[in-house]
Amino acid sequence: MAEIVTLRAEARNRAGKGAARAARRSGRVPAVLYGEGKPATMISLDPRELGRALQKPGFFARLVNVDLGGEMHRTLPRDVQVDPIKDQPIHVDFLRVNAGTKVTVAVPVHFTGQESSPGIRRGGMLNIVRHEIDLVCPVEAIPDHIGISLDGLEIGDSIHISAVQLPAGTRPTIARNFTVASIAAPTAVREEQAAAAAAAAAAVAAAEAAAAAGVPAEGEAAAAPGAAAAAAPTAAPGAAASAAKPAAGAPAGGAPARQPAGKT
Repeated sequence: MAEIVTLRAEARNRAGKGAARAARRSGRVPAVLYGEGKPATMISLDPRELGRALQKPGFFARLVNVDLGGEMHRTLPRDVQVDPIKDQPIHVDFLRVNAGTKVTVAVPVHFTGQESSPGIRRGGMLNIVRHEIDLVCPVEAIPDHIGISLDGLEIGDSIHISAVQLPAGTRPTIARNFTVASIAAPTAVREEQAAAAAAAAAAVAAAEAAAAAGVPAEGEAAAAPGAAAAAAPTAAPGAAASAAKPAAGAPAGGAPARQPAGKT
């Protein structure tokens, strides 16, 4: 169960923006107590005490005992308004709760066992989908956090809410089996996988386009010139050269040789 914080409060006589501004000018933080079928009670808080409580993780999942003039009010913080410039609280809402009351709270998630995760040791990254999980639980059993171990998780593994051991008496507000975290691949690996997938898709698209256009594939086109050369007879160049060369001493045109006169 989460630690119970006690804040000392002072009553405010009036409600409204003017009274809230007057409380801030006096160095106090205006707040209100409501719920349990009782009228709302206007109070103010010490900003230093409130600031220390806000710095602790899980403020909205922690019970707060508001000490108003010696009377304790068990409450649950429901809203904190913050000045957008000074980043300081300017108003707080507290809901009165009784024992046995069930409330919805956002419980922070703590991850352990990073050194025992093979995926993280290989360079994987912890991708946190939900830093907090909304739970329905009794006010006297509000957990301060939900622990999730990463022991044995590989790259690509995911952690769903069904695999998370929740405190007894609690249940998530979402019925489906949602993802809490996963082990993602390193950026370099994802880029290599994406490039390989793009290259494979481009090759398939080129082959389909070539088949649709009737163009032979690359291997078939390379084999065509060799087949034509093999079909031609090897003796043809030599035979043509012999036929084109005339016999020695024979006149052109194939006429018979004439002997000189006076010789027999």
